Amino acid sequence: MSNTQSLQDLLTYLESQSITKVKIAVTDMDGILRGKLISWDKFKSVVQSGFGFCNVVFGWDSSDVAYDNVQYTGWHSGYPDAQATIDISTFRQIPWEQNGAFFLADFTNEKGYSLDICPRSLLKKIDAEAKAMGFYPSFSQEFEWFNYKRPSKIRDFQSLEPITQGMFGYSILRASQQSDFCQDLFDQLTKFGVPIEGLHTETGPGVYEAAVLYGHILEAADRAVLFKSGVKEIAHRHGYLATFMAKVSETLPGCSGHVHQSLWTLDKSENLFYSSSSANHISGLMESYMAGQLYCLPYILPMLAPTINSYKRLVEGAWAPTTLTWAVDNRTTALRALPGSPYSTRLETRVVGSDSNPYLAMAACLAAGLYGIKHKMKLEIPETVGNGYANKVHGILPSNLHEATQAMKNSPVARELFGDAFTDHFTASREWEWRAFAKVVTNWETQRYLEII
Repeated sequence: MSNTQSLQDLLTYLESQSITKVKIAVTDMDGILRGKLISWDKFKSVVQSGFGFCNVVFGWDSSDVAYDNVQYTGWHSGYPDAQATIDISTFRQIPWEQNGAFFLADFTNEKGYSLDICPRSLLKKIDAEAKAMGFYPSFSQEFEWFNYKRPSKIRDFQSLEPITQGMFGYSILRASQQSDFCQDLFDQLTKFGVPIEGLHTETGPGVYEAAVLYGHILEAADRAVLFKSGVKEIAHRHGYLATFMAKVSETLPGCSGHVHQSLWTLDKSENLFYSSSSANHISGLMESYMAGQLYCLPYILPMLAPTINSYKRLVEGAWAPTTLTWAVDNRTTALRALPGSPYSTRLETRVVGSDSNPYLAMAACLAAGLYGIKHKMKLEIPETVGNGYANKVHGILPSNLHEATQAMKNSPVARELFGDAFTDHFTASREWEWRAFAKVVTNWETQRYLEII
């Protein structure tokens, strides 16, 4: 079916549903959905030609404070509109909003090409590289997140009450106590085109974990972005506040966003990570892919751990990795290889936090793995036996956002993977984040120094 036929069929369907408004959205550098509600007539007028969307979405942080250190946009440019194009393949209906129509969009530059710094466009670029190499990337992301009773006062986050108490992972009891919420998450998200493979409580008060169904990498990232936004919207309707912050408390485990991945033949008939002849069923291609990720991890880390808070999660003994390690089915290493059947063999990158931008996290994982394949890298780091935290022989991950950002900014590897324009813009946005934090006087400082010093 041609694009014109597909569009016409879509318009006919939407008219049959008496759609009068359409929601369109893009993601910013932090993976936050930014969008608007437009009329049906407006949608019909822009669905083929595109529309203008203020480019400030790439010129400010998650609190809408304007960057002062990026070239793409700013006061120097006057924050003009950027051209955005609706991707009709992302069509969904929002079940908790009267089945309203929803679409994602991509940004293009003044010449009509994909915008270098657009997260979704970057992922499409890396996916195209995989396809040119003969690979179909199958990905998925799983998330952990905390759920609180919504505070009565705006932004009163100091005395939040979790929806359930205690440390009770995989609890049938806790899930039953919040049955309406759990059932809504599972059912509504699936109807929204974000199918859930599994949902359960994690260890910690009010913590849940969900695995989003795998698929082609772009669809997987779309699902992951919409999962995070959808969870927040559904939680709000139950009177809850859902957060994907990586570490809400130093006394509780952090929240991961593990990325699962495998490479298949273009016709999806063969999982190229599986080998029937090797002792552990890991193919040579998968070994090169893992070698590439381990080599690149120190230079792509801000794309997997993008906030100040991310690095509070990446600490020893807290179910998140700190070392450049891999092993088969070991939850203390950076890479957890999961060899099994020809259908299920895959890699889990455990460094990724729940606060990550799924487009950038998946782009980084795939680009780093392809780097290993392109350079015919051997998996020279031996498999970790036992505690991955103690195995520091082959290196440790950067310990804070500033250190990680400088490693990426000054790395020829990152520039080879993502290009200068993206690397410069993204690392500038992370430098801004570090500067914004550095000037704040925290509660910790006040409690530690106010009376005594």
